[in-house]
Amino acid sequence: MRLYGSRQTEFLCGLYTGWDAVQSELFQNKDNVGVRTSPQPTRDPVMNKLKFFIISLLVLFLTALFISSQSLLAETQQAKSIEELAARYDCSGCRDCHEENFKAWEKSAHAYSMKGSGKGRTLATFKTLITRGLMTWAYSGVSKPEDVEIKHLMGCAKCHLPQLAEASDDVAREIVKAVWAGDSKAIEKLNIGCLICHQRNAVIHKWTEGYPRKDAVYGTKDSGHEDKAYPVLKKSPAMSESIFCGQCHGLGPGFESDQPTQCATAYGSYLWSYIPEGGTQTCQDCHIRKFGKGHAMPSYRDFDMQDAAADMDVEMIAYHWRKNKAEGVIPLAVVQVAMTNRTGHGIPDG
Repeated sequence: MRLYGSRQTEFLCGLYTGWDAVQSELFQNKDNVGVRTSPQPTRDPVMNKLKFFIISLLVLFLTALFISSQSLLAETQQAKSIEELAARYDCSGCRDCHEENFKAWEKSAHAYSMKGSGKGRTLATFKTLITRGLMTWAYSGVSKPEDVEIKHLMGCAKCHLPQLAEASDDVAREIVKAVWAGDSKAIEKLNIGCLICHQRNAVIHKWTEGYPRKDAVYGTKDSGHEDKAYPVLKKSPAMSESIFCGQCHGLGPGFESDQPTQCATAYGSYLWSYIPEGGTQTCQDCHIRKFGKGHAMPSYRDFDMQDAAADMDVEMIAYHWRKNKAEGVIPLAVVQVAMTNRTGHGIPDG
């Protein structure tokens, strides 16, 4: 119920009318028991205060209920198309004030999280998931590409496109259609943009820290934010910690899924190997700050990261071996390779 304008007046008048009827019963004429009479012209001050208090509480309760229902509706509204989902997390406006970071992000793997590198490595992997996975699994419910629903894609999309959880099955079918057609342009609209890290996934412990606000972006401090759509800047306690990246660059199989999928385990090896051995660097230290490449977040394809990732010692002894009269002398070599992992997690991993 919307309590404003003439509707609010009608509502309050109705409350007063109802209260008058109650008072009529309470203030009956002693000589005419059981006969309803009009209330006394002079109202009891205590009753007036009580009436005002009850009406105020009721108005506040209904207003809060309306706001809560509207908020819940907004949170549960499913996107019906790729365009709608992309628009919901559109971050193009961030470029106006954060141009350097935005340009760096455009070069990152996050900007192409659904398409993947090159001509579309991740795009091809989604097709493989369907043809060699879903369509071969007896109880998946998928016998042809058109059967694919959101739940079937979340094993990959949990990290490659977490906001897909907010979309309808129409979006899943649209994605599959684009994958089959090799339509990378449609898929490129979907990615890990600014609002995924700086809003949707910015709060990890939601029962203690609250749920992400739709009017806010999250960073390292509480402040105002010069953006009409997101006028509030909130501090995310996890933003500078490795656990933040661990939400996607994971611990291993997603056991919460009906079909657990082993994929990225970088955060797991970081926790169980690097930290116990005395490691002190965070994901952000190496992938954002170390080489000053910021939101490009370089990884294994970056030459600086490759050089820093491992030490490799190679020893080789060459010789000739006379095998037999027919084959003669064969050149051979013994090669010994020792590789030392200098990263904070197992390699290769993601």
